[in-house]
Amino acid sequence: MASKALRKRLNKRSDSKPSPSNSSTMPASWPPHLNNYRKTSVIFSVLLILSVFGLLGVSSNMWRNLKHDAVSTPVYSIEVVNEFPHDPQAFTQGLLYAGNDILFESTGLNRRSSVRQVALRTGKVEVLHEMDDSDFGEGLTLIDERLFQVIWLKKTGYIYDRNNLNKLVKFTHQMTDGWGLATDGKVLFGSDGTSTLYKINPQTFKVINKGIVKFNGHEVHNLNELEFINGEIWANVWQFPVLACIDF
Repeated sequence: MASKALRKRLNKRSDSKPSPSNSSTMPASWPPHLNNYRKTSVIFSVLLILSVFGLLGVSSNMWRNLKHDAVSTPVYSIEVVNEFPHDPQAFTQGLLYAGNDILFESTGLNRRSSVRQVALRTGKVEVLHEMDDSDFGEGLTLIDERLFQVIWLKKTGYIYDRNNLNKLVKFTHQMTDGWGLATDGKVLFGSDGTSTLYKINPQTFKVINKGIVKFNGHEVHNLNELEFINGEIWANVWQFPVLACIDF
């Protein structure tokens, strides 16, 4: 598997996961100095790319390799076409547009995670499902009437009814962790913070296929939030201002 290109992000988000070593002592309130760094609006690109970050940084060696290899690779900018209000306290980890000016959002942080339905133009939270204190919400995607969500540091996830956000099912997946989630409407695509991308059966949650994402021979680690766009998987690379466009 190879990445077609790395597209430069113009608007870096502040949504970041705490280190695993600190997860058991996560304070109920996020530190004020990081709150000041969070953006208070949702930025929409031409292709509605709304990505969030993952857990640990990519090694400095890998980043040097990516920058070196990208010299001969076209770099595409992103045009911001609009901005909309958004809850600045929402630690966004998964976000999707469901049509009719409706967003579904998965927020993280232990004791503060939620799944919510949000009005796009006003930022108002219209439906809220508060998660268990031990769950750190992560990637979110929608197939028909069901929302699928994975949980950080766990091999479990949940299915919700999109109409009222009632929790329907708890499931177990075969990834090493829960980071990003996307769909083409038939299967799930998942990431776990490594360089591996997974194709998952949404009925059994068994891995159908998986592959290592590489760019010019180098593994691209810390793949995070995913989007399915025109037959390709677009992945946010945690801690670096790039998106990986992946053939899978």
